[in-house]
Amino acid sequence: MKILITGGSGLIGSSLIPILRPCDVSVYTRNVAMAEQILGHKIYFLSTLTHLSNLDDYDVVINLAGEPIADKKWTDEQKRKIEHSRWSITEDIVALINAGETPPKLLISGSAIGFYGRQQDQIIDEDFSSPHDEFSHQLCERWEFLARKAQSDKTRVCILRTGVVITKRGGALQKMLMPFKLGLGGPIGNGSQYMSWIHLEDMLQGIAHLITNESCEGVYNFTAPNPVTNAEFSRELAAALSRPCLFKVPEFVLRMMMGEMADLVLYGQRVVPKRLEESGYQFIYPEISQALDCLRK
Repeated sequence: MKILITGGSGLIGSSLIPILRPCDVSVYTRNVAMAEQILGHKIYFLSTLTHLSNLDDYDVVINLAGEPIADKKWTDEQKRKIEHSRWSITEDIVALINAGETPPKLLISGSAIGFYGRQQDQIIDEDFSSPHDEFSHQLCERWEFLARKAQSDKTRVCILRTGVVITKRGGALQKMLMPFKLGLGGPIGNGSQYMSWIHLEDMLQGIAHLITNESCEGVYNFTAPNPVTNAEFSRELAAALSRPCLFKVPEFVLRMMMGEMADLVLYGQRVVPKRLEESGYQFIYPEISQALDCLRK
């Protein structure tokens, strides 16, 4: 099986490649030198797609590329950069898929639970149809719309609405660790907002599940079946590190530091993976305490 990955040097992509072996994996990246440092020299890299007339050589395309959404304040320029980094590559990939006579059998394309926008404590599965109209929703809505254009009787499309990925290898958890290690961690705001998360291993095995199960298509929430409030997550993280959980981060402090981007952590969604479980996937880490056990080792 031949697989093309965009965003292969990111946290999920770089962790996914070993799972996909012995498949023949190619990675599209604009920075081959950096990707080689992360992934090694045994991967075939594409630095451009302009020389391709189609993607008929590939069986599966996994589209994970995108500017990190929470690394910088959301200025108008940064928002455009976040949008362009997702929409442009998705348009290019879909155009190449549709140009072929024997296109890839599967396109897996990224998205996020930000599609739903800010919600309260309502349990949200893939049938939820009342998203809050804000930047994260607008970003994901168009991203998904573009990916769906590859759907045909030859190509199935699976869209991953991903929650907060839990792993000690990096990502969001790495950014949270320092204050908790210092005994200064605690809930954000009032802590009642829900946090929908997924352990990295379930993220990877879930993608592999979509590849091997040909009946899978459409939108899938890639979140663990048991979302928790931010207060509960904070208590579990502090316990995993054997530290107290005494402090709170006031909303106004977060607003000063992050601006509009603070919405990502001040508001939440209680998202469950209904379709992924119905398709037969069994979670390795269904509970947050299990997912954070890696920090105790």
